[in-house]
Amino acid sequence: MNTKLYVGNLPFSLEEADIKLLFSESGNVASVHVALDRESGRKRGFAFVEMETEEEAKKAMTALNRQTVEGRQIVVDLCRPKANAR
Repeated sequence: MNTKLYVGNLPFSLEEADIKLLFSESGNVASVHVALDRESGRKRGFAFVEMETEEEAKKAMTALNRQTVEGRQIVVDLCRPKANAR
């Protein structure tokens, strides 16, 4: 059961709370993690959002993929497992 979503092409102005609010329209958001550059600490323009159920994840993906948020067309897709995951 995959409930984790990759969210790309995010506006750099969005905070975790903004992303959570956006995705909460599709269901219960378990967690949001905005990717940061290790050296500068700046946002990298993508995040991971975990929904509570697979149905909510699919609903969010359908509703939000290719939607325009603050002038940027975001990409929402199911996360793929890491190739080197154990």
